[in-house]
Amino acid sequence: MKNFAPAASLALFAALLPTAPTFAKRAAPRKNADDHPLSIPAGDNDQTLRAMRDELERARTRLVIPGVDKPFYIEYRLIDVDLRTVTASFGALLASSTSRSRQMVVDVRVGNYHLDSSNFLSEDGFQGFLGRTGQVGIDRDYHSLRQDLWLATDQAYKEAVTQMSLKQAFLRSLTKPPEIDDFAQAQPVVRVDPRSEPDWTSRKWEDEARLASAALKNFPQLYGTRVTYSLLYTTTYRMTSEGTLLRESHHIAGIEAGMDTEAEDGMPLRNFYAYYSLDPSGLPDAASVAKGLTEAASDLSAERDAALVPDYTGPVLFDAPAAAQTLAQVLEPSLSGARPPLATTNEFEEFLDRYGGRSEWTGRVNTRVLPTSVSLIDDPTAKDFGGTPLVGRYDLDAEGVPGQRVSIVENGLLKNLLMSRRPGPDFYASNGHARSAMLSDPQPLSSNLFFQSSSALSPADLHKKFMDACKEDGHEWCLEVKRMANPALSALQSEDFSEFVGEMVGGFGNGMRMPLLVYRVYVTDGHKEPVRGGILDALTLRSLRNMLAVGNDSTVYTYMQNAADALSGTALGSFGSIQNGIPSTIISPSILLDDVEVRGFHGEPRRLPLVPPPPLE
Repeated sequence: MKNFAPAASLALFAALLPTAPTFAKRAAPRKNADDHPLSIPAGDNDQTLRAMRDELERARTRLVIPGVDKPFYIEYRLIDVDLRTVTASFGALLASSTSRSRQMVVDVRVGNYHLDSSNFLSEDGFQGFLGRTGQVGIDRDYHSLRQDLWLATDQAYKEAVTQMSLKQAFLRSLTKPPEIDDFAQAQPVVRVDPRSEPDWTSRKWEDEARLASAALKNFPQLYGTRVTYSLLYTTTYRMTSEGTLLRESHHIAGIEAGMDTEAEDGMPLRNFYAYYSLDPSGLPDAASVAKGLTEAASDLSAERDAALVPDYTGPVLFDAPAAAQTLAQVLEPSLSGARPPLATTNEFEEFLDRYGGRSEWTGRVNTRVLPTSVSLIDDPTAKDFGGTPLVGRYDLDAEGVPGQRVSIVENGLLKNLLMSRRPGPDFYASNGHARSAMLSDPQPLSSNLFFQSSSALSPADLHKKFMDACKEDGHEWCLEVKRMANPALSALQSEDFSEFVGEMVGGFGNGMRMPLLVYRVYVTDGHKEPVRGGILDALTLRSLRNMLAVGNDSTVYTYMQNAADALSGTALGSFGSIQNGIPSTIISPSILLDDVEVRGFHGEPRRLPLVPPPPLE
């Protein structure tokens, strides 16, 4: 635990509160839960619920430092995780394991809904929107959990008091303190779902991993491969002093594969395969996975022999999967309506600039942000699209607020933003979009994002418009992007992903994007040739405002948003994996952009292995 310094007196707290702003629409105030301890449904003997309820009640009524405000809000979150992973390479099993863990997070706030101890970045570092976190026993023991909660609550309260003192001192130094509330009110929710237990026996996962990965034996030019099956069962508990009591069980399964090689000139090349399902039974069989892996390996092999792409500026056609991946990187940072934390230094602003996390839509409600034919909707209540299940769906968000369909952009005009209980300059109340994974800090993030156009073109008409734009610009050929890179999946080692972030940091804020499969399309006859090594530059929201055309081939793209606090909600947030990610979906058609800058490869190639690869059969 951190060392605790005695807090400064908060006697002047009431005098320091700025006048509350007037909002067009607030969440309805609720009745205080102080005199109504939480009750567990009759017949439910879950010791975790009992321990959380009893310790929360004790903290709510007895936790106080003499001369200092009592907590006005206490929250306990706990997650029970069962994980099954199987990893294979070239038909051989590399690892097979099951694990069980339990983590908790305690959030204690002092102050009130208008001004509390959260959302503040001081010179000592960001204390977070949440309090203490830690691992707890896996046997669901009542007394052990109460002990952990007691100590964590005590520390979280002391940190909140210290943080409030620092925050008030900073506010006194400002000529005009912010008038936006720190915490929006919301109705408490009581929901206790049955606790689900993991089932690892429904299929022979080790055999399937062996069979699927064996398909890559046909590609001896691959340096390394990893095919990982992950089955994740979670039970999440949430209890607050406002009266919320939740126990929800979820499961998700995924197959993630990465593969790498080098071109003849030493350029490193990677590709990936991913499939996700909210139920393990929804994963494809080994033969289908082998087919997908073969396609990915074939594309990677073709890249080895492809020409390097030269510097280029002109029209670029993004096929539907690539368009969805690009939209995830470009749009997500601007979808949140929550205000960033108060900061005593410029470090947080510099971080947002480096990682592409700054919102460009704050303060722009009712102005045009996309083409007039385009609408953007996020709907966590949508269950499928054209028969394809959507993994981003949910009933309640990470703060216990019911998920709502939000029309973000209508006919090009910004109408709404995604909100958690952290208000922003444009909107106050949550619309059920606080999202989290493994108890990460809840952030306003997309769920099932629909990108639609009222003037969509057929694939044939879109391709014709693409070729016409190339001719008008005087190009002999133009570029088509079929897929974008995801280094979180294609990198076989964690240091490879770290290296990617280090190389790209700073570029994300300026619109730098990394395509994976790129083709040169010739104007004369439309034939295509693969090229490699290009980086898209300056591809920002401004690039989307004047897109040339949108197709009518909407495709479901499923991915994991990275839940890490440093990456969530930034351009890097779209690079996640099943074990640390937030299930998300983008439904997007192909899009045609004009004046896209592509920088060819100018780096130093690596040295090839001295000896050819051994036979795999």
